[in-house]
Amino acid sequence: MKKIISLAMIAIAVLSGCNQNKEEVSQIIVANENKSLITSYNSINDTQLIKHIKVLASDEFGGRAPSSQGEVLTLEYLTNQFKALGFEPGNGDSYLQEVPLVSIEADPNMSLTIGDKNYQYGTDMVMNSSHHVENIGIENSPLVFVGYGINAPEYQWNDYEGLDVKGKTVVILVNDPGYVSKDPENFTGSAMTYYGRWTYKYEEASRQGAAGAIIIHETAPASYGWSVIRNSWSGPQFGFQRDDLNKSRVKVEGWINSDVATQLFETAGLDFKTAKLKAAQGAYNVEIGDLTASIKVNNTIKKSVSNNFIATLPGNSTPDEHVLYTAHWDHLGTDLSLTGDQIYNGAIDNATGTAALIEIAEAFSTLPVKPQRSITIMAVTAEEQGLLGSQFYAANPIFPAAKTIANINMDALGVDGRSNDVSVYGLGQSQLDDYLTVAISKQGRVISGDPRPAAGIYYRSDHFSFANIGVPALYAKSGKTPVDEATAKLRKTLKESLESCYHNLCDEYNEQWDLSGAVEDVQAFFDVGYELSKDNVWPQWSKASEFKR
Repeated sequence: MKKIISLAMIAIAVLSGCNQNKEEVSQIIVANENKSLITSYNSINDTQLIKHIKVLASDEFGGRAPSSQGEVLTLEYLTNQFKALGFEPGNGDSYLQEVPLVSIEADPNMSLTIGDKNYQYGTDMVMNSSHHVENIGIENSPLVFVGYGINAPEYQWNDYEGLDVKGKTVVILVNDPGYVSKDPENFTGSAMTYYGRWTYKYEEASRQGAAGAIIIHETAPASYGWSVIRNSWSGPQFGFQRDDLNKSRVKVEGWINSDVATQLFETAGLDFKTAKLKAAQGAYNVEIGDLTASIKVNNTIKKSVSNNFIATLPGNSTPDEHVLYTAHWDHLGTDLSLTGDQIYNGAIDNATGTAALIEIAEAFSTLPVKPQRSITIMAVTAEEQGLLGSQFYAANPIFPAAKTIANINMDALGVDGRSNDVSVYGLGQSQLDDYLTVAISKQGRVISGDPRPAAGIYYRSDHFSFANIGVPALYAKSGKTPVDEATAKLRKTLKESLESCYHNLCDEYNEQWDLSGAVEDVQAFFDVGYELSKDNVWPQWSKASEFKR
């Protein structure tokens, strides 16, 4: 297309008697292209972001739980938006990719008995089973503290060494040993690895053959409070439909708070603080006295189908190569057991990211010439249940991973104004950092790196699923340095509510929000995607990345 325009411009120049040479004509073309790019770039604005957020986070959408009426409304809204923008169905003739799920809801009328003491659901503990059965439990299962519950040969670390945990319940610390030691030679120091994630800990306990797995919640190493555990792990919990009814997993998995853990260790004649220190210094396990755990879990099982939403703008040169933007459309839904407000609206998490997908699509749709590569937009389901939608796509891709140039993921955009910096979670993983650095330098901003490395954010959203199949993945958002004093004041005003509303009922649209920083971020992501859409660009993983192809 560029050659055709160039020839046309030259013809016009000759016919009009101009003395412009080819280089001058080329500069005119570039200027015109840049002007079009700037127009598309500026089409991303807070007015439209807010409009989409208000719809997606409305009470009508009911918190957008998978397989709910809220999902139906969300997918209808996305379909209408992307059709209007000229984006084609991404899965053959459909915008949807079915994701078979099973919903398991544990009856909260349960108690965990350890020794002669009963611990209450929601207050002291939250327990579930991922087995696809109605009634399951553990009875008089010996408790074993296994430190961080990690088996990592590459770090010469095995908390299960010498242990046979069959029939036993393992008690596990959250995060990984580097969180305590801060030693970069101890895992990755204060930056969490995947071994620190709760998902890994249940997976490893299952591989070891344990009957139960209990993680000890502590706010700092978990990076969220007990209310997040109570809200996120209660109600329907989704997983994939499995032929073995998921019986390869431990029978019971859940959380206890740190006060309960302290009591258990004291009862067993142990000191919890001392045990934590030993666990950070090297692989460590110890029986928690002669204490045993018993609990019965009564489940309501429902099979259902949810959907990933996929739309694409075919490239005009190499349409089989895709620049992939993602965000999860789902949230926690509605809890009818509550009095008063019952809806987890999920305005920040993640109506913001889903709205941004629409804005980016609109920006690409306004370009006078289609990008060389395809621009593919994916709003995935069941992220809140353990990245299920993106995991399913990664295992069942519509477009091959080898033809997916990069993934740019947007989850919980900033709503507290502009920043001088951009935080890149997983900074140093790939060359995508370099593309983003160029994009934000045009905005007068700089890269600041991960502000919360101990939280392991890079392993906690949907880009992780794509990184796991070799696709370079970027996750970033406005940083911590406010652009001016007014923004600093706003952040101070909003700080408490933003922190406390994560996975809570109060995550609703707030007129005090300032989305100017989110707009800058989305504009930068558009800019990065545009550069990646050129068919000679292939960003690579860094040599040190665990995701290197």
